[in-house]
Amino acid sequence: MTVFRTSMRNFFAHKGRMALSAVAVLLSVAFVSGTLVFTDTMNTTFDKLFAATSSDVTVSPKAAKGADETSQTGKPESLPASVVETVRTADGVKSAEGAVSSMSVTVVNADNKNVGASSGAPTIAGNWTRNDLRSMEITSGHAPRGPTEVMVDADTAEKHDLAIGDELRTIAVTGDFRAKISGIATFTVTNPGAAVIFFDTATSQRELLGDTGRFTHVNVTAAEGVSNSTLKQDVAAALGGGPYKLQTQKEAADANRADVGSFLDVMKYAMLGFAGIAFLVGVFLIVNTFSMLVAQRTREIGLMRALGSSRQQVNRSVLLEAVLLGVFGSVAGVAAGVGLAVGLMELMSSMGMELSTQDLTVKWTTPVIGLVLGVVVTVVSAYVPARRAGKISPMAALRDAGTPADGRSGWIRAAIGLVLTGAGAAALLMAARADEASEGSVFLGAGVVCTLIGFVVIGPLLAGGLVRALSAVVLRMFGPVGRMAERNALRNPRRTGATGAALMIGLALVACLSVVGSSMVASATDELDKSVGADFIVQSDNGQPIMPQAQAALEKAPDIAHVTEYKWVDVKLTAPDGTTESDGIVAADPTYAQDLRRETVAGELSAAYGKDAMSVGDAYAKKHGVKVGDRMSVVFPGGRSAELTVAAITSDDTNVDKGAMYTNITTAQRYVPADKMPKNMIMFVAAEDGKEKEAYAALKGSLAAYPQYTVQNQTDFKQDLKDQIGQLLNIVYGLLALAIIVAVLGVVNTLALSVVERTREIGLLRAIGLSRRQLRRMIRLESVVIALFGALLGLGLGMGWGTSAQKLLALEGLGVLEIPWPTILTVFVASAFVGLFAALVPAFRAGRMNVLNAIATE
Repeated sequence: MTVFRTSMRNFFAHKGRMALSAVAVLLSVAFVSGTLVFTDTMNTTFDKLFAATSSDVTVSPKAAKGADETSQTGKPESLPASVVETVRTADGVKSAEGAVSSMSVTVVNADNKNVGASSGAPTIAGNWTRNDLRSMEITSGHAPRGPTEVMVDADTAEKHDLAIGDELRTIAVTGDFRAKISGIATFTVTNPGAAVIFFDTATSQRELLGDTGRFTHVNVTAAEGVSNSTLKQDVAAALGGGPYKLQTQKEAADANRADVGSFLDVMKYAMLGFAGIAFLVGVFLIVNTFSMLVAQRTREIGLMRALGSSRQQVNRSVLLEAVLLGVFGSVAGVAAGVGLAVGLMELMSSMGMELSTQDLTVKWTTPVIGLVLGVVVTVVSAYVPARRAGKISPMAALRDAGTPADGRSGWIRAAIGLVLTGAGAAALLMAARADEASEGSVFLGAGVVCTLIGFVVIGPLLAGGLVRALSAVVLRMFGPVGRMAERNALRNPRRTGATGAALMIGLALVACLSVVGSSMVASATDELDKSVGADFIVQSDNGQPIMPQAQAALEKAPDIAHVTEYKWVDVKLTAPDGTTESDGIVAADPTYAQDLRRETVAGELSAAYGKDAMSVGDAYAKKHGVKVGDRMSVVFPGGRSAELTVAAITSDDTNVDKGAMYTNITTAQRYVPADKMPKNMIMFVAAEDGKEKEAYAALKGSLAAYPQYTVQNQTDFKQDLKDQIGQLLNIVYGLLALAIIVAVLGVVNTLALSVVERTREIGLLRAIGLSRRQLRRMIRLESVVIALFGALLGLGLGMGWGTSAQKLLALEGLGVLEIPWPTILTVFVASAFVGLFAALVPAFRAGRMNVLNAIATE
């Protein structure tokens, strides 16, 4: 109990000094808890939606795509209407209803604006059925009663200011058709963002499937007392086999959940990864805090030892303070995490993904994980300072000798750090020289970990030289005040190294990702310049195939030399070695050989567009021993097979169509039934010589009625690629900002405790003539040089990681290394301002000290 009371007294006596460390724990735990609450809430939202929209048993074609996939043909897989009648006769069936659902549509309003979701969620069109009443209710107007009426969901109507009587144009594979809004249906569960429109059954069949006698699936309702599993067996017996997929409500919901699960998992683990980085940075803050608190309480610890306290009791006293810090920070962090999750939900809602706080899910595991993580990390971080406190001898402490210095341990630390850094550098070099990506990624991971730990360990050793070098450039111009700031930064290299290391981690990741991102853009741009001969690229913004009517409008544009079709056809390939694989082959016009300049290792690519000919990539050729002239067995959609001659082997040393196999589009049309032939996912256009500007304007004009498609010249395409990578990097930088904020708190805490530690010295400096302004400047300059030291380590380390990663990515075709010097220099200069900001409060408090009281401080 005495140890506990002592820990409580010390904790609350230094509560101001503990506050910033508690904030670091709070932020880290909040990020973990917020991530778990946010992703659990998303899971709950989708689970409720899929459970509400799934019937007791669903019958669909066996070849039907997943819930998040659009059809390559523009028409979803369907089954004959006779199946509905057959299902109705099955035992245990209360009702069976045919349904139509398609995501291969675009809906525009009277202003030709796409009313689909902007968040990446699909636009779903179909017929209104009784099953829809499970998740929706008509709140205005009525369901569509004919081909000129359409009903929309309330969320879409609100986002796009749609009202009853407004006209919508639906763009589908069968053509464009118009209908006026007759009703608005509201979801009774949360709709994460999909735009949903309904037609009457006949219109849905005719316009979405091209056949009035078919449905995409059958919704089956069980009779009273019949379980879903029993109903599934009875329906299966009635159908007697066939190309059908039967799912109970739970199975359908699980399948739909799996379709979006990978996206949710990537988001979850990415955010947890950044939370882990914040925890790692927080470790340095906590270590510094407890090290300085132990140093400042040296005499107090000596008195405790002199009065009979053992080493273990002193150790436990410090660790109990760490437990208290971890508990307070973690409890507040869990609460803040719930708030963070709500904030993320609001942010996602503003971006088009609707999430309701009514679905807010806080599992019991979330606070437990947050509390355990926060406490464990805090206690582990405080262990070394606590152990050091226990080693203080009573006599040394009473004469204020401080914590015991161990020169031998310093040399051992330096040796270990140098070995780790050297091993890490060697691993990064091996990653850069690897011949296979899988092998290189192992070396890259080992190199990143070893160099990071190595730099942390040898931080105090590096601090001496780098701080002096930085001081010569930055501090010497400030005269004696600058020299005092330099000496203060060098006074305790271990503390300076730990403080700089906290900032180093976040900036190392920023630099690494900047190098990789810039190199990706530069590599893609270089590849486009070398490989792409087409003047324009036409594709959809939302993954939709290019509809026939849009293609026809495109081909009529003036000043066009040629238009190249590009279709991805799923096939089964049998190589000469007898290996059969499911793969895809690109069916394109022969002009594609002009639009994309592919290098070949054997044969000519133009020959692959001959009759019953094809090409393969060199990786596939090496794996299966394929040579020019060999015959490949290809099974096309619809079941027809062909023997195609390999006329060319293309080089895979590229990042455009890497590994692609090509054949003439007429060859594919010869073996693929018309209703199974995929639509173009992308098209390439070449302008007549000297008519590029005119052709560009003409193409945009020809597709003006189809806002889902974009026309890009090579400059547009490069800028779009740059913007996409830039947006991704900005998101990553935003998440890394958490780690940098924690690092800044570390600088603030270190300076604040350092000011307390040097109270008497500051009083003496003021007494001999140092002004308040000079004192504040000295502390600010000390903060600046520590921040620049951390930035120098981090940026140097990050550029090393990024360079090694780029060399590894060169195996995938990203062969250009580009160091973004403007970004690197901006971050370095910004680090100085970070140091200035961190020193504001400690410098202000130091300037307010009473000189006489400071001198009298022991």
